[in-house]
Amino acid sequence: MEKTFKILCPTDFSECSLNAIEYAAKLGEKFHAQLILFHVLNKEDYLKLSPKDTQGKHQVEFVQEKLKNLQKAVLEESIANGLKGCEIAIREGKIVQTSIDFAKEINADLIVAGTEGMNELRENIIGSRASKLVEQSDRDVLIVPRKVFFKRPRKLVYASDYIEEDKLAIQKVVEMAQMFDAEVDLVHVSSSQKALDKSLHMTVVEEIKPFVRYDKVNYVLKSYRDDLALGLENYLQVAKGDMLVTLSKKKTFFDQIFSKNLSKKMSYFLNKPLWVIKSF
Repeated sequence: MEKTFKILCPTDFSECSLNAIEYAAKLGEKFHAQLILFHVLNKEDYLKLSPKDTQGKHQVEFVQEKLKNLQKAVLEESIANGLKGCEIAIREGKIVQTSIDFAKEINADLIVAGTEGMNELRENIIGSRASKLVEQSDRDVLIVPRKVFFKRPRKLVYASDYIEEDKLAIQKVVEMAQMFDAEVDLVHVSSSQKALDKSLHMTVVEEIKPFVRYDKVNYVLKSYRDDLALGLENYLQVAKGDMLVTLSKKKTFFDQIFSKNLSKKMSYFLNKPLWVIKSF
């Protein structure tokens, strides 16, 4: 029996998390997935939604009603288009850790979460839920910025650091790309133009190609004087990429993208979803 793909979508009912639900549902249609809308009871968040109930007496009922309304909307919109089902779940605890624990409990394949944008992913913003989720989860995480609405991706940009796991990660990227008949740009961003980099690039491409059975994959080597993140930002804009994909297995490479010292000019997290591959 084929395993059902499971998407976990934590929500605090904010605008950015509601947008993430729509994105998760649209992906769920393509994956024929089971979507789980999940809320961790949190008094601070609740008071923003229901300021008169200062004691939180009606919090559970309030949250259940909100989740059921969202569930109904998702079912009406997406079941006919391929989504297998939509469930709701509530837990108590710390938001990020409880979400991660629940993802393990249900064996989720993907966590889809909203974020306000670049600032919430910056390390110097303490308490960022999206940032902690990306860092601590052992499941793939898709971060959806608040102002990004779902559209069929035409190009996925996979940022490669030339490691063995790339061969496995690119297969996951290709699987999603095929669902949308999208291109994949496998991009290595280098800070130099050394012949060694070009030679390594050609070698790695030949090693990866046997693992990729898809004719819409482009292998790209780009050199930039600026840091890695600025190079990726530039490439996403010029190549018209719709989603940035990266593998977090190699922490040093991942940290270069999410360094707190990034230029303030970097803006792609404000308008592009980020898919962080954590497992295979």
